[in-house]
Amino acid sequence: MTRWIDIAALEDIPLRGARTLRTPEGCVAVFRTHDNRVFALDDRCPHKGGPLSDGIVHGHAVTCPLHAWVFDLETGRAQGADEGAVATYPAQVMAGRVLIDVDRLAGKRVA
Repeated sequence: MTRWIDIAALEDIPLRGARTLRTPEGCVAVFRTHDNRVFALDDRCPHKGGPLSDGIVHGHAVTCPLHAWVFDLETGRAQGADEGAVATYPAQVMAGRVLIDVDRLAGKRVA
Protein backbone atom coordinates (compact mmCIF):
# COMPACT_ATOMS: atom_id res chain seq x y z
CA MET A 1 0.00 0.00 0.00
CA THR A 2 1.32 3.42 -0.95
CA ARG A 3 1.49 6.10 1.72
CA TRP A 4 1.45 9.66 0.42
CA ILE A 5 2.84 12.85 1.94
CA ASP A 6 1.31 16.23 1.04
CA ILE A 7 4.12 18.58 0.04
CA ALA A 8 2.48 21.61 -1.65
CA ALA A 9 -0.44 23.04 -3.53
CA LEU A 10 -0.20 22.46 -7.28
CA GLU A 11 -0.32 26.23 -7.82
CA ASP A 12 2.84 26.59 -5.68
CA ILE A 13 4.82 24.94 -8.48
CA PRO A 14 5.06 27.13 -11.58
CA LEU A 15 3.71 25.75 -14.85
CA ARG A 16 6.69 24.19 -16.71
CA GLY A 17 8.77 24.75 -13.58
CA ALA A 18 9.93 23.09 -10.39
CA ARG A 19 10.31 23.40 -6.66
CA THR A 20 12.69 21.51 -4.40
CA LEU A 21 11.93 19.31 -1.44
CA ARG A 22 14.91 19.34 0.91
CA THR A 23 15.88 16.15 2.73
CA PRO A 24 18.93 15.33 4.89
CA GLU A 25 20.31 13.17 2.05
CA GLY A 26 19.77 15.69 -0.76
CA CYS A 27 17.05 17.50 -2.63
CA VAL A 28 14.19 16.16 -4.69
CA ALA A 29 12.98 18.29 -7.60
CA VAL A 30 9.20 18.34 -8.08
CA PHE A 31 8.24 19.35 -11.62
CA ARG A 32 4.92 20.57 -13.05
CA THR A 33 4.43 20.07 -16.77
CA HIS A 34 2.31 21.96 -19.32
CA ASP A 35 -0.56 19.49 -18.74
CA ASN A 36 -0.44 19.87 -14.91
CA ARG A 37 1.18 16.49 -14.29
CA VAL A 38 3.79 16.32 -11.53
CA PHE A 39 7.01 14.33 -11.41
CA ALA A 40 9.64 14.00 -8.69
CA LEU A 41 13.32 13.24 -9.34
CA ASP A 42 16.60 13.64 -7.51
CA ASP A 43 17.68 17.23 -8.05
CA ARG A 44 21.22 16.36 -9.11
CA CYS A 45 22.31 15.62 -12.66
CA PRO A 46 24.54 12.52 -12.72
CA HIS A 47 26.83 14.18 -15.28
CA LYS A 48 28.21 17.16 -13.31
CA GLY A 49 25.77 17.55 -10.40
CA GLY A 50 23.72 20.37 -11.91
CA PRO A 51 20.44 21.30 -10.19
CA LEU A 52 17.72 19.85 -12.41
CA SER A 53 15.14 22.06 -10.68
CA ASP A 54 16.80 25.03 -12.45
CA GLY A 55 16.46 23.32 -15.83
CA ILE A 56 14.02 23.94 -18.66
CA VAL A 57 10.87 21.78 -18.55
CA HIS A 58 9.56 20.81 -22.00
CA GLY A 59 6.91 18.19 -22.60
CA HIS A 60 7.66 15.48 -20.04
CA ALA A 61 11.39 16.15 -19.94
CA VAL A 62 13.84 18.53 -18.27
CA THR A 63 17.11 19.88 -19.65
CA CYS A 64 19.96 20.25 -17.16
CA PRO A 65 21.07 23.89 -16.95
CA LEU A 66 24.79 23.06 -16.90
CA HIS A 67 25.45 20.89 -19.95
CA ALA A 68 22.04 20.42 -21.63
CA TRP A 69 21.54 16.76 -20.78
CA VAL A 70 17.84 15.91 -21.19
CA PHE A 71 16.05 13.62 -18.72
CA ASP A 72 12.69 11.92 -19.11
CA LEU A 73 10.56 13.00 -16.13
CA GLU A 74 8.71 9.68 -16.00
CA THR A 75 11.72 7.34 -16.01
CA GLY A 76 14.60 9.59 -14.93
CA ARG A 77 16.69 8.29 -17.86
CA ALA A 78 18.96 10.51 -19.92
CA GLN A 79 17.78 10.96 -23.51
CA GLY A 80 19.68 10.95 -26.79
CA ALA A 81 23.35 10.00 -26.81
CA ASP A 82 23.81 10.72 -23.09
CA GLU A 83 23.83 7.86 -20.59
CA GLY A 84 22.71 7.90 -17.00
CA ALA A 85 19.63 8.29 -14.87
CA VAL A 86 18.34 9.96 -11.75
CA ALA A 87 16.08 8.38 -9.13
CA THR A 88 12.37 9.04 -9.52
CA TYR A 89 9.64 9.15 -6.88
CA PRO A 90 5.93 8.50 -7.43
CA ALA A 91 3.97 11.76 -7.33
CA GLN A 92 0.37 12.71 -7.98
CA VAL A 93 -2.11 15.57 -7.73
CA MET A 94 -5.23 15.09 -5.62
CA ALA A 95 -7.73 17.86 -4.90
CA GLY A 96 -5.19 20.47 -5.99
CA ARG A 97 -2.46 19.16 -3.69
CA VAL A 98 0.85 17.54 -4.71
CA LEU A 99 1.54 14.21 -3.01
CA ILE A 100 4.71 12.10 -3.04
CA ASP A 101 5.10 8.47 -2.00
CA VAL A 102 6.53 8.71 1.53
CA ASP A 103 7.85 5.13 1.50
CA ARG A 104 10.03 5.86 -1.55
CA LEU A 105 11.30 8.98 0.22
CA ALA A 106 12.14 6.93 3.33
CA GLY A 107 15.78 6.81 2.30
CA LYS A 108 15.65 10.57 1.91
CA ARG A 109 13.89 11.35 5.23
CA VAL A 110 11.95 14.55 4.54
CA ALA A 111 13.31 17.43 6.63
